[in-house]
Amino acid sequence: MSQTQEPHSVGRHSLGPHVVGQRVVVRRLVRGETGPSGGPAMTDLLGVCEAFGAGVIVVRPQSGPALTVPLADVVSGKPVPPRASVRDRVPAREAQVRGFALFPDLQTAPLGDWVLRDSPTATARRANSVLAFGPSGLPDAEAVAAVVAHYRRPVAAVLAGSAEDHLFTGLGWVPESHEADTLFQVAGLAQVARAVRAVDDGAVVLAVDGDVVTADAGGVAGGVAAYADDWVGFRAIEVDPAHRRRGLGRQVMAALVGWGAERGAATAYLQVLSDNEPALALYAGLGFRTHHRYRYLVPADLR
Repeated sequence: MSQTQEPHSVGRHSLGPHVVGQRVVVRRLVRGETGPSGGPAMTDLLGVCEAFGAGVIVVRPQSGPALTVPLADVVSGKPVPPRASVRDRVPAREAQVRGFALFPDLQTAPLGDWVLRDSPTATARRANSVLAFGPSGLPDAEAVAAVVAHYRRPVAAVLAGSAEDHLFTGLGWVPESHEADTLFQVAGLAQVARAVRAVDDGAVVLAVDGDVVTADAGGVAGGVAAYADDWVGFRAIEVDPAHRRRGLGRQVMAALVGWGAERGAATAYLQVLSDNEPALALYAGLGFRTHHRYRYLVPADLR
């Protein structure tokens, strides 16, 4: 090796002018320093590429000033996906627990790390099923037997494709009523509010009961929203079939979103069946995206 040859390979990266404006990670030499193995010291830089060219790349990290790195010092580098928002980083189980606010009379009891849920008034499965997201921490047979013993009609909510999904289906449990998976969707409330800003919701009447509100549009459309811990959730957004395609669903959402904004909510969430195309189109237009997918399972002889 000649004295001028670098003891590393530079230039093996997928960086270029096309990454300007994107989030990138760059591994670079630290000149004048020695690494733990006795070779050249290196460090990683994560941030947004602000410029590329003239033999340098300029990267601005999440905090601090932008750094200019000579391309001759770049050992490797590539664009990386944008950092997920805070709401996207919330675990699926925690997001589901936040949804308990939609059922004020919900009664819960732990079954290891699973949650038994019961409501004396609501018929929704979310209020009358075991939330089996993640291991229960109990022997499988014991946990499943406790679920069967607890409910007159046992229903288990499990993440699609999870170990719990395989546990219940391996015991002969099947999707309830052959239904499609349910999508838990989230959005920034400010984005949703902008999407419905021009919607006239003057015909929607709101009935507020603490942190829960019920919307009614002339008896032909309605919905429910609940606020808790900076999140506002929506459920039962329904329009009478004879009055659909008139924008009533958007009017109801606009009224409920406005109520949530007044409460100071930053995150909106709802749940919708994955084969409900009209609802999915409505919610996508409002900025909602899927946070996680789950399904309801029941013993095959009870479906």
